[in-house]
Parts: sequence; structure tokens; C-alpha cells
Amino acid sequence: MDDIADRKSEHLAIVTEGRGVQETRGTGFDAVRFVHDALPELSFDAIDMGTTFLGRSLSAPLMVSAMTGGTAEAGRINLSIAEACGALGLALAVGSQRIAIEGRGTGGLGAELRARAPSVPILGNLGAVQLARGMGVDEARRAVEMLEADALMLHLNPLQEAIQPGGDRDFSGLLARIEALARALPVPLGVKEVGAGLSAAVGRRLLDAGVVILDVAGVGGTSWARVEAERGDDRLRRIAAPFFDWGIPTAEAVAALAPLMPSDATLIASGGLRHGLDVARAIRLGADLAGQAAGALPAAREGAEALAAHLSEVVEQLRIAMFCTGSRDLAALRRAPFA
Repeated sequence: MDDIADRKSEHLAIVTEGRGVQETRGTGFDAVRFVHDALPELSFDAIDMGTTFLGRSLSAPLMVSAMTGGTAEAGRINLSIAEACGALGLALAVGSQRIAIEGRGTGGLGAELRARAPSVPILGNLGAVQLARGMGVDEARRAVEMLEADALMLHLNPLQEAIQPGGDRDFSGLLARIEALARALPVPLGVKEVGAGLSAAVGRRLLDAGVVILDVAGVGGTSWARVEAERGDDRLRRIAAPFFDWGIPTAEAVAALAPLMPSDATLIASGGLRHGLDVARAIRLGADLAGQAAGALPAAREGAEALAAHLSEVVEQLRIAMFCTGSRDLAALRRAPFA
């Protein structure tokens, strides 16, 4: 457990310092341009950004995405996220709960999160590959219960595990295990990538298996190949280097998956979203929510007040994009014309 905690701490430092940024490929959102509406015929203050997710109301279609879990610093960060999201009416997803499930204590992943965010969706998190290493329904239930979570996300990270020294590299039979967990879990099950994107083919298989939340977590934000290379020696850096830009850009993943989503499923766009205009672009391409992780991490490390200020700016930028496309609500934004 100490090794895992040390690795999580290194991950936090590398991402915060910008050493894990995807440099050679973008999210694809810059190619998405709206037609400017010079006569929007609506009041800026009357724009409705509200939506619902997992039976709870949100003030805007924004989520602070999974970052980290299990360490003391992660605990402080997650409490700040919960406080900021609770105050603003936004969703939050925690990082991996593996340490909390296998180790001593919760590392900040306990009931205190729900106490600080009593009315917004909270998403738990476990590595999908852990289903092949002994974890199952009991552990998943514990992950949900310790947070009073509204859903559980399983993260898929084959590229990171392949590069990480000692990584879990046996993904055999995972789909069947995911399907069994989706049937047995008392809350909705979701699946996310961690920075390399979900393809339409993988998304379809997951939806058919009973998964009802997909988070694309595409290329354009943090490259976990680069993060793991930063932790390694020269040999590991040489091995990892060709994969720094591996994966599916976030905008492409959203556009490919959106037509496949059933009406009762949720598509989340994350992976390199920088501001509220990217959120608007993601919604227009078909996402139900947009998630920000690394972009919110520096503020989250400062505390709840700094994070709330950052998220408020993102929401304000989304409102401006909606105003300048004549979109009085999210349904209208989804119809806004492209340039």
C-alpha cells in the first residue's frame, strides 16, 4: 500500500507541474466553431444551464473528474472538490478507491465527502482491471457505501498499465466481469478511460454489457504514458516516448459515441477541457456533461475557495457561449449551428 500511495503522490506532483501534458495532439475542440449570433433575442441572466444527473439537479453540465485518491494530500484535495461542487451545484467523481478498499483508512474518501456535498452526484471509482485480480461485487459495494455514491465508475487504463513498472497487464475477461457487476450493483455503473479515449466499438460493447455512463477521457489533456515516463529511468522513457500522443482526441470520441447512447445513458466529455467554451463544444457534439480534472487540479490544491472561483469562471464562459449562439438552455445549445 505504501508503494501505491507513493506512486499516487508522484502522479499528483507530475500532473500539477505540467509534466504530464499531451503536447503533440489536441482535444479536437479548436476545430469546433459556432456561428456567432449577433441578435440572440434573450437575456444573458435568463439562460438556463441546469440539468439532471443520477436523479440530482445540477446548476450546469459540469463535473470535476476523477483525479486521485488514497493519500493524505489526495484527501485534502477531494474534500476541497466536494466543498466547491456542493456549493456550486456541480457533480464530482473521485479518484481510485483501491487504497481505501485494500488499505488502512479512507484517505479522504469517506462520509465526509457526502457531508460537504449533500445534494450533488458523487461518483466512486475503481480500476476495472482489479476485477481480474480478486475484486468483485463486495468491494464495489463498499466503494459505493463509503461515499454514499450515486454511481460507480470503473477506469480503463491499458496504456498506463503497460508502461507503468509493475502495472496490471492482464485485461482478459474484463467485459464479462463488468457485465456481471452492472447486473449486481445497486447503483448505475459507468466506465471511463484515463486519457486515451473510448472508441465507438468499445463504447457499444460496454453499453451492451449494461454500463450506463461513459466518460471518454480522451487525448488532449494528461498523457499517462508521459506521466509514467516522468517517473521512470531512461529505458522506460524510450519505451514510452512513441505513445505520448496515443489515443482518440476527446472531441472525436464524443462525436463517435453520441449517436450510440440510449436515452437513459449519460455521455461525459473529459480529457483536456480548458474552459467553458470547450464545455459548450462538448455539449454541442453530444455530451451530456463535461468533466475537468487536470485543469482544475491547481485550484483544488489551493483549497475549496480557489476551486470554486475557477469553476465559476468555467460556468460563466459556458453562459457566454450560450448567449452568443442564442441558446437559452442546453437543448438549444445542442442545436446551435456550426460555422
